[in-house]
Amino acid sequence: MCSSLMDRRPLQYIAIFFTVFIDILGFGIVIPVLPLYAEHFGATPWQIGWLVGIFSLAQFFFAPLWGKVSDRIGRKPVLLLGVIGTIAGYLLMGMAGSVLMLFVARLIDGIAGANIGAAQAYLADISSPENRAKAMGLLGAAFGLGFVFGPALGGWAGVTFNYAAPMFIAAGLAAVNFLFIVFFLPESRHADAAPKKSQRIFPDLFQHVRVQQYVSSLVCYFLVIAGFSMMTALFALYLKHRFDLDALHTGYILAGIGVLGVFIQGGLIGRLVKRFGEGLLAVAGSALMFAGLVTLSLAGTLGVMLGASTLIGIGNSLLMPTLSALASRSASAEWQGRALGVVQSAGSLARFAGPLSAGWLLGFSEAGHRMPYAALPFAVAAGFLAVATVAAVALEIRRERPEETALGQNA
Repeated sequence: MCSSLMDRRPLQYIAIFFTVFIDILGFGIVIPVLPLYAEHFGATPWQIGWLVGIFSLAQFFFAPLWGKVSDRIGRKPVLLLGVIGTIAGYLLMGMAGSVLMLFVARLIDGIAGANIGAAQAYLADISSPENRAKAMGLLGAAFGLGFVFGPALGGWAGVTFNYAAPMFIAAGLAAVNFLFIVFFLPESRHADAAPKKSQRIFPDLFQHVRVQQYVSSLVCYFLVIAGFSMMTALFALYLKHRFDLDALHTGYILAGIGVLGVFIQGGLIGRLVKRFGEGLLAVAGSALMFAGLVTLSLAGTLGVMLGASTLIGIGNSLLMPTLSALASRSASAEWQGRALGVVQSAGSLARFAGPLSAGWLLGFSEAGHRMPYAALPFAVAAGFLAVATVAAVALEIRRERPEETALGQNA
């Protein structure tokens, strides 16, 4: 039986890769056009920040729940339920006639999309602890490819047809994703791995993780995503108002960042982890993102802007799989779904707080006309990454302490 399971694992890796890829492809389609779509309905910068952020606010509340449910009933049912909600959200977004309808659609999509922790837990189920970063890198590569083709396709559809067209394309891709999960993705969780009914996410989780490593990973993850989401929330508007570039160009630039993610997370990350370790890569990634955001806020030419975007793409590609792997390796096997669900919840809170802050800072700077468009939000995002770099250094120091153990266990 063990031999049969091992023989099926390559197919499982491929299946989860394409499941996440199709999901992120649909999400990436929306990125270049959503701020412009909302602006078309007369949304203010503050409302645009809320519109981008409400998706992640929903994920903040539902990611731990989906993780817990996946630990109890399995990963596959949770992934299927999420895709159904995603289809409904995209269809409503495409049919929206007001900012309010966009908000409702984004809320539905956010609740449904909170199941990414189940995909991470799926990979944790079928990979050994020493290969966890490489497995998470596969997930990152799926994200990268989704961001290569998604924004480019969304930008093209938004310019060629209208701002609603990318939403309908995303709904169709989500439907394909549903069929893919049904027919090609076997369940990964064993029946005997289900937790006792009396267990709670908090405080029981901290009895099953190495607390300092896990909490440090959470803090760094939050700060990195908060800074990155501030940039992505305003990127289409930034390019339009500062460089007179449309949604198509925005899609191409974001696709370029996705190419970096595919190259680094799809194959290079495994070798880098073996040579340098997750902690040092997290430090390097956060430092590169800090430099890129500072440069982006000051950019006055296309060349400088593209160089800054490259630094951000490299840094983000190094950070996501390493931080997820560090959090995963700090948790016991039967708590992977909940531990990674909480990580995703922290990321979702950051994706809510980041765009909301960015929208408020953009409106504030526009009112005063004291600096280039979006310079203030990007500078504040760089500040988040500066703190994240310090947190990553602390994470590496704590990880090297052999005496650190999890509460309630001799890890």
